[in-house]
Amino acid sequence: MTGDSSSAASKTKNSSGLIRALIVFGATATILFVSWILWTSQSDPYVNATLHLTGNREAGDRLFRMNCAGCHGVSAQGLLAPNLQEIADHRNDKEIITQVVKGRTPPMPSFQMEPQAMADLLSYLHSII
Repeated sequence: MTGDSSSAASKTKNSSGLIRALIVFGATATILFVSWILWTSQSDPYVNATLHLTGNREAGDRLFRMNCAGCHGVSAQGLLAPNLQEIADHRNDKEIITQVVKGRTPPMPSFQMEPQAMADLLSYLHSII
């Protein structure tokens, strides 16, 4: 009888361990799924709209010269503000867009522009590498 009771206890222990593992797996999957839903729902519509457009380098060059060259230099080489000639190597497009429209690092001002204009500016920034 002792063999039967230890076998039953072992089966109970194994199944409770499996149940715990399934609960942990389910909870982890749920947390990841909810996090993904929240992240995608909070994506900035302006950034998404801009990223879905094809920019015009020449139009971006004009925007840069009018709005950015005073601080970043005519060739984006940096004057009062940082050198932007390799910015696309160091920042992704979402980060660049956010920096331009929100001016997160003082004294950088924020620039409000249509998504197409931002796409044009991105195209220019990618071309000066």
